[in-house]
Amino acid sequence: MQLTHEHEELKRNLKRFIDDEINPHVDEWEKAEIFPAHEVFKKLGNLGYLGLTKPEAYGGSGLDYSYSVVMAEALGHIHCGALPMAIGVQTDMCTPALARFGSDALRAEFLAPAIAGDMVGCIGVSEPGAGSDVASVKTTARKDGDDYIINGGKMWITNSLQADWMCLLANTSDGPAHKNKSLIMVPMNTPGITVAKKIRKIGMMASDTGLIHFDDVRVPQRYRIGEEGMGFTYQMQQFQEERLWCAANAIQSLTNCIEQTIEYTGERMAFGQSVLDNQSVHFKLAELKTEVEALRALTYMATEHYLAGQDVTEWASMAKLKAGRLLRTVPDACLQYWGGMGFTWDNLVSRLYRDGRLASIGGGADEVMLGIICKYMHTLPKKR
Repeated sequence: MQLTHEHEELKRNLKRFIDDEINPHVDEWEKAEIFPAHEVFKKLGNLGYLGLTKPEAYGGSGLDYSYSVVMAEALGHIHCGALPMAIGVQTDMCTPALARFGSDALRAEFLAPAIAGDMVGCIGVSEPGAGSDVASVKTTARKDGDDYIINGGKMWITNSLQADWMCLLANTSDGPAHKNKSLIMVPMNTPGITVAKKIRKIGMMASDTGLIHFDDVRVPQRYRIGEEGMGFTYQMQQFQEERLWCAANAIQSLTNCIEQTIEYTGERMAFGQSVLDNQSVHFKLAELKTEVEALRALTYMATEHYLAGQDVTEWASMAKLKAGRLLRTVPDACLQYWGGMGFTWDNLVSRLYRDGRLASIGGGADEVMLGIICKYMHTLPKKR
């Protein structure tokens, strides 16, 4: 994937916005365990960052997906993982199916304000008993006249405490698990919706994560995205972009972690020399940088295939798997070289150590990624 002048300008301008409007407040938001989503998203919307790949008719820029990848990477410049994740939910997780398959009326009502930053969205897939196993979700949406009546619950829902709407995956029939689900837009102020609790996590502190209950929640059937029964397929397509986004977002934060560690170990003295002067430290950091650049190459290649219209389920799964693994190993290795300072709460390396752990769980666990990759390997023709 070749970066153009436009890609580079996007990165530069977004990093400037992050330095001015986000990073000065990150410590405060992390301590509060929430950030002002509407305020931040409105500023991003005003600059056009929430609809890079979305249709121009609804306020988007109509650009190809490489710009989403570049934006995801640049968001790694933020001094925590919570804000990039919240923004990524808005741009690449809860809106792709709406933009691609939603009716004109639905896109006008929900997509346009999301692109403008006037509405915050969330994606309702995971449940207390169904995370990576999407086919096993139990939430139902039964027809009643021209409406759906929704019952059930969703858990681990990013942005849900502040969201204006949810893109909900629910069972709309009793058919086979992969053909009985639909995606439905649900305004979060609809009667019968209860935010049961805010979930405390070991990382991603500034991101609000909710447990949501639906008790006879009535929404019109016209709020369904696309065809009834196609929700599982639409969600799998959304996962391709979500997983590519996760891989791209890891690159800059991992690079920053290594660079911050080089700077610190160059100044930290032990046994008459800097920690960085030890060959074992040199070699380890060089190895980590090589791994991060391998992730970049894999992610960019997956993006090229996606831009060419190919099914990138295997590529996105490999990139997401690699990103999750590196977000565990790189901060852990770097933290060791910080010594006691690495075990303090506000250290950026220790923050990535906590925040990055989610990458091997959310959006499909490592084991799910491995299963997907294996399935594609088994479909390859055997060499004779």
